[in-house]
Amino acid sequence: MSAQPQSVAPTKPARSSNIPWAALPFLIIITAMVLLALAAPLVAPVDPNTQNLLARLKAPGTVSRGVTYILGSDELGRDVLSRLIYGARISLFVAFSSVLLSGTLGSILGMIAAFYRGWVEIVIMRLVDIVLSVPAILFAIITVAVMGPGLVNVVIVLALTRWPRYARVAYGQTLSVANMPYVRLSHFMGASWLRLLGRHVLPNIAGSLAVVATLEFGLMVLFEAGLSFLGLGVQPPTASWGAMLSTGRNYVATAWWIATFPGFALFLLVLSINLIGDHVRDRLDPKAR
Repeated sequence: MSAQPQSVAPTKPARSSNIPWAALPFLIIITAMVLLALAAPLVAPVDPNTQNLLARLKAPGTVSRGVTYILGSDELGRDVLSRLIYGARISLFVAFSSVLLSGTLGSILGMIAAFYRGWVEIVIMRLVDIVLSVPAILFAIITVAVMGPGLVNVVIVLALTRWPRYARVAYGQTLSVANMPYVRLSHFMGASWLRLLGRHVLPNIAGSLAVVATLEFGLMVLFEAGLSFLGLGVQPPTASWGAMLSTGRNYVATAWWIATFPGFALFLLVLSINLIGDHVRDRLDPKAR
């Protein structure tokens, strides 16, 4: 008798880790900054706006009147570490709010333009072209100058500046999804456009929109810092990394720590967000895979 061949179960390829080891330190950095920002009143050594002119421009590690200035003090004697922690709140809040607002607005307009076509598509997409034709930072500066500086206005300005990118992605993705047989069948059976976009279109394009939002987050942090640096963002005495950089540039030769620490924190946060954004793009974008 001839031996029957043994059936061998196919081996499953080993799945790669969701978070590569190279990106794990940057994920930890982002998580730590978010936790510090949320717990700022608990972890900040002193109130960030408390002034002590007798302790102005103290070097890192200086102790004055029972207060240890771990990262030094600024020109008004305020603790740099405390202002750095509270400044993270501003940067993360503005970035998250502006990404959420611009992503929602751009995605809705992009899907509507692709679904309705005709004059609706022409009006929305020409508006996208007009906004994209103006340099983003120039558009933001002009809009803030008209609306006035302030936290809420900065969020609105950044959202108005960046929504066209989401609109273009949503428009292109919706055009391909809307032509799928099950979507066309649902349309012929009388499904409303809200049901089609919310139930069939949005779940299929959410991955691409999430990639854009992740990569835009770091850019929003930089935009907020740039506007605050120019005096058009969050106004004193509220702590902001951009405002700290603007003040610290006048004391680079005598008090380097005022500008160095917020600049390094800004660099570290944006770098971490961009690297994590690249990983999210590789995981969610079929073209990248």
